[in-house]
Amino acid sequence: MQVLTRPWGAMHYHCDTAAAGPTVVFATSLGTDLRLWDAVLPLLPGIRALRFDMRGHGLSDAPEPLGLSIADLAEDAAALIEVVAGGPVVFVGLSIGGMIGQVLAVERPDLLRALVLSNTAAKMGSADSWNARITAIQAGGMASVADAVIERWFAAPFRAAPELAPWRNMLIRTPVAGYAAACGAIAAADLGATTARIGQPTLVIAGAEDGASPPDLVQATAALIPGAAFHVIPGAGHLPPVETPAAFAALLIPFLKEHAR
Repeated sequence: MQVLTRPWGAMHYHCDTAAAGPTVVFATSLGTDLRLWDAVLPLLPGIRALRFDMRGHGLSDAPEPLGLSIADLAEDAAALIEVVAGGPVVFVGLSIGGMIGQVLAVERPDLLRALVLSNTAAKMGSADSWNARITAIQAGGMASVADAVIERWFAAPFRAAPELAPWRNMLIRTPVAGYAAACGAIAAADLGATTARIGQPTLVIAGAEDGASPPDLVQATAALIPGAAFHVIPGAGHLPPVETPAAFAALLIPFLKEHAR
């Protein structure tokens, strides 16, 4: 396993070191780990994929329960890019991963050639709603919110499929401390001013059936970024790499061909 030591502990990542193409970094959503990208990566030949588990998710160490910020998570991503990639990359971020990308693009423009923002926004939800979720999981564990989260994550056909089970299991096995810390980071984040300063080529993707970051919210964020392209994937919820990997890859391939080198 590949690990980057950070001041807060071990950050688990995976890099396709045998690949010879340009490095593309993939950042995950709240409640998932780097397996989020498993179905998409085989459809993206010619790249060196670098993905990671953010603090408190997957096999990375968990942080202190609260006080985490999106800027902290962006610093983790920057450190990983510097150590592993050694130069500018294309950054693909989904949900909170997209918020990380928005901050990274402005604070460390030397590290990003281009940016893909999927199912994300400059501001996602209200502080009250996120704090209520923190309270719920601290009292009742991850299972107490799982059904509501799954409904926002996936369109109805996927929720009825047997393939749903591993994703629900991934969610409920996320450490409460890590999930709560990430919720707190999202609650405190309002990135509108930062996002309007993004200068890299940017592709923005929404899912037509996304209950967590609806297309109108994602499009409003795309409108803040000069020259950003915006696409909606029909039939996809909050996690298009899981539900509609071929459609997601079809949007990424021409963007990567143009901007990854």
